[in-house]
Amino acid sequence: MRYRTIGDGRTGFDVSTICLGTMWMGTRIDEVTSFAILDRFVEAGGTFIDTANNYNAWGLGYGRDSEDVIGRWLRSRGRPDGLRIATKLGAAKADPALPLSNTEPTNFQGLGAEVVHREARESARHLGVEQIDVLYGHVDDRATPLAETVGAFGDLQRDGLVGITGISNVALWRLVEAREEAVRQGVSPYGVVQQQYSYIYPTPRIDRNNFVTPDLLSYAASTGVDGRSPLAVTAYSPLHQGALTRTDKALTGGVDHPTTHARLRRLHAVARDVGATPNQVALAWMLGREVPAIPVAGPSTVAQLEEVLGAADLDLDRELRERLDVEPGEFPAAA
Repeated sequence: MRYRTIGDGRTGFDVSTICLGTMWMGTRIDEVTSFAILDRFVEAGGTFIDTANNYNAWGLGYGRDSEDVIGRWLRSRGRPDGLRIATKLGAAKADPALPLSNTEPTNFQGLGAEVVHREARESARHLGVEQIDVLYGHVDDRATPLAETVGAFGDLQRDGLVGITGISNVALWRLVEAREEAVRQGVSPYGVVQQQYSYIYPTPRIDRNNFVTPDLLSYAASTGVDGRSPLAVTAYSPLHQGALTRTDKALTGGVDHPTTHARLRRLHAVARDVGATPNQVALAWMLGREVPAIPVAGPSTVAQLEEVLGAADLDLDRELRERLDVEPGEFPAAA
């Protein structure tokens, strides 16, 4: 396993370059299997775990299923040295009687100060921790003034409840403005942003704000210098829910277009040449890019975790990266 430092200019710590996603723990993944995955991840040197306060609330669970499984695992095993836990708030149900939705009305709780203060403390209680290492706003909330949200996250840091703050599913301009607002208030800015990101990418659309973009990577690369606090990028769905390797999985979210199919052919060809799986090559591609991101991979079995772990130390040389990133017009008809 390899490691990198994340921080916000005031607080920083090392995390494994692969983060374990735990969305289905407690529902699709039973507790015995969940514990086995967590145990193996730590045994392999993994130190970064990702969850949220609303996982599975859309039908399979009550929302904090994953946080509760992690909490029981921590009590059972004791907290491993160096382990860092991230959770998210703001996208749980505002009205428990109504469903969640990605379109209006979303029924999200939002990122008002009252929600941020209450839900962060509830997450810490369910996880059984005194401090949440990384706390994200799960979905940007444009109905709440940024000053209110940023101030609330700053309060939690001053209280010692949160280490580093972050935001997810956000437009770049909103991320930049939030970080500038933190400077105005004299609090720590977001040090992490979590967006969807994989080897395949969607067609551009003005209201598609949940994917990593070249501009976001460029902005992240410009940080970590005097006057601009560091910003790390974490990536959810780095394997696109299995669609990189399984033809029975739909290419969702705007990625089903000719360039994607060409890139997938190239991905599989490179994987055959290096003796790795396409998933491992896709993760290694992300980890070794000029602006690397931390993939948040959510295996459902220990065997799937082993495949993910195999990418941690896989290095792709320049020739392989050029093959993977060749311009779409240069793809042959078949690879």
